[in-house]
Amino acid sequence: MPLYEYRCEACGQPEERLESLSAPEVRACSACGTEEGMKRQVSMAAFALSGGGWYKGAASEPAAPASKAEAPKASQGCAAGGCGCPLAG
Repeated sequence: MPLYEYRCEACGQPEERLESLSAPEVRACSACGTEEGMKRQVSMAAFALSGGGWYKGAASEPAAPASKAEAPKASQGCAAGGCGCPLAG
């Protein structure tokens, strides 16, 4: 269940509630008693991915600069057999 933040429009009292997705967005304030005073607030997600999952792939790491000696020339590409892969001629 998600954690929702509420704030009373009458007295400004903040409140957090652990509720289901189908819970009503408006509630009575527990501090001042105003009917339908508590309104659900928009808040940031508070989670972080950890471990070695898909999100830590090569795209998230800065690429190491390639030296000129490592870069294949245009005539040494895959079609010319210069890369050494199994698809090369």
